[in-house]
Amino acid sequence: MTSALLVIDMQQGLCTGAWAAYDIDRVLQRVNGLVDRARAAGVPVVLIQHEEAEGDLVHDTAGWQLVDGLHAQADDPRVRKVTPDSFYETELGQLLQQRGIDHLAICGLQSDFCIDTTVRRALALGYHVSLAEDAHSTVDNEVLPAQRIIAHHNWVLARLQTFGTRMEVVPAQALRFA
Repeated sequence: MTSALLVIDMQQGLCTGAWAAYDIDRVLQRVNGLVDRARAAGVPVVLIQHEEAEGDLVHDTAGWQLVDGLHAQADDPRVRKVTPDSFYETELGQLLQQRGIDHLAICGLQSDFCIDTTVRRALALGYHVSLAEDAHSTVDNEVLPAQRIIAHHNWVLARLQTFGTRMEVVPAQALRFA
């Protein structure tokens, strides 16, 4: 297998202030650990950034920028998206295909939107997926606290085995790059 690490929506507007994700400092540490290990293994790190027409995630505003402290490099491929699906109307699929990628390690924000949707789409497209169970997060909603949302998505996504591809949910430290 040939791997890539997808770092989804680790942006100022989702990591700081009113919309800061649950346990974001530890999540950022784990994401950085994955980024560092991916680089050491020669695995590409793909930075995905969500944007909206208005609000905190307008393209090129302070909130849209990658979070301070993320181990990003200028030559990392970057993908801009406007939906929770990192593949929908983006160049992500082409970028991965050009590099012969068939395994995606996934981390970032938000568990119940962009992480969930991207994992499901990746599986449907035939990728093997490893989700770092402790390197994604979200915010509380009207129904559940963030900690329960994260646990729920880890449980559900670990059981998506019907796509004919491999799906695993493992701690960031146990995630292996091919």
